[in-house]
Amino acid sequence: MSQGQAALNATTTCLRLKPDGMADKLPVGPDFLPDLIAGKLGDFHHEYLVTTFSFDQNWSSWEIHPNGDEVVFLLGGAVDFILYTAEGEQIIEVRRPGDYALVPKGTWHTANPLQPGMMLLITAG
Repeated sequence: MSQGQAALNATTTCLRLKPDGMADKLPVGPDFLPDLIAGKLGDFHHEYLVTTFSFDQNWSSWEIHPNGDEVVFLLGGAVDFILYTAEGEQIIEVRRPGDYALVPKGTWHTANPLQPGMMLLITAG
């Protein structure tokens, strides 16, 4: 039996899910987020970014994804996900591993953790 391929880790390697069903590995380093925001990693047109995010304090800002929905799965900890909708702020209580928030396309959102933890995010381009 031959040696298998080493496992990847979502904290050090994100994934770009492409329309043809293939996935690209994107190494996470100190410049990952600035490069992503600047478009240096591509435009993600009809693609999805799969990342993890560790948290232990309230997000310092709100964010929005104009190209599609975002799915945020809780892997550990507990968090209130806050969506700003036409009806005002809506709080999604994400408490147990496996719970998730579905953030609709074009919806401003932020998060306030109740316990330190980690989320898995699937974000449309």
